[in-house]
Amino acid sequence: MASKKKQELDGAQALIMTLSELGIEYVFGYSGGAALPIFDALETVKSDIKFVLTRHEQGATHMADGYARATGKPAVVLVTSGPGAGNTITGIMTAQMDSVPMIIVTGQQVTWMLGKDAFQEADI
Repeated sequence: MASKKKQELDGAQALIMTLSELGIEYVFGYSGGAALPIFDALETVKSDIKFVLTRHEQGATHMADGYARATGKPAVVLVTSGPGAGNTITGIMTAQMDSVPMIIVTGQQVTWMLGKDAFQEADI
């Protein structure tokens, strides 16, 4: 009997696999350092998720908002940490006020640096 080797995933791969299993079709966003492993996983993990590159993080939230309103499906936004995450606030508030289903995924500093004012650290 052949043994099954357990597939090891990192957090970024697990995220993309989960989003795919949940039926997410599109991710809107703008890349940056702290979220690059997730962007890499979008390319390496087998899924039908399509990435829509925007010119600004706020634009990503508004595009996701429009997609969710038009389809009734949850929308996903992927951006980097710090200012990237901060730029999503207006779109988050718009979606919240109108009960639009939106998931925002941002990068973050490594755990041991949190609370030390590390580069682009943002508690958001």
